[in-house]
Amino acid sequence: MNSIVRKSAQLGHRAWSSGRRALATGLTRQSLPDLPYDYGALEPVISGDIMEIHHSKHHATYVANYNKAAEGLLDALESGDVEKVTSAQSAIKFNGGGHLNHSIFWQNLAPIGSGGGEVPTEGALIEKINAEFVTVDNMISRFNTMTGGVQGSGWGWLAYDSAKDSLVLTTCPNQDPLASTGLIPLLGVDVWEHAYYLQYKNARPSYLKEIWKVVNWADVAARYEAASA
Repeated sequence: MNSIVRKSAQLGHRAWSSGRRALATGLTRQSLPDLPYDYGALEPVISGDIMEIHHSKHHATYVANYNKAAEGLLDALESGDVEKVTSAQSAIKFNGGGHLNHSIFWQNLAPIGSGGGEVPTEGALIEKINAEFVTVDNMISRFNTMTGGVQGSGWGWLAYDSAKDSLVLTTCPNQDPLASTGLIPLLGVDVWEHAYYLQYKNARPSYLKEIWKVVNWADVAARYEAASA
């Protein structure tokens, strides 16, 4: 009888553990999103080669490493290994941030002739930009100066501060997610070298000048309207 009880307890523990793992995996597992356009659709601003490598290699790696780190965190929590928990959390922040940032970035862009670079002449976003930066061109100039000054790798952001009902220009180092600052991302520009080096070499300012030709302002406006509602 004791062996039957023991066997039942073991099966129950395995089922509980399996269920917990499945729940955690279901909540955290991510997948690489499809692009809303072909790799070469943003040319001549961003080459097809850059887009293919950026999406299918770099972004895919962030997704894979996030999922691996999330699984590792679950194992570390179950074993009570504080050192492994800390390591997994760091990997989750970096790779999860990379996944979040790039998922926004792809949507923030659109081909020329299909919305790319088409600044709306009216709407809530443009009214807010004009109220806080005087003109869109002035905002872009300040954004480029700020983002061009990022040391090493990182991102430039146009964000919304819901607490102050204001637009904010800011940067984040590496793959730190903007959400960790309490701001809501509207438009992000990747200034890691893998985003532009094959085409623009070390001329980051040229890349920043050109990328506005493929900014999907409709997506940025929709994000602002949702954030400020």
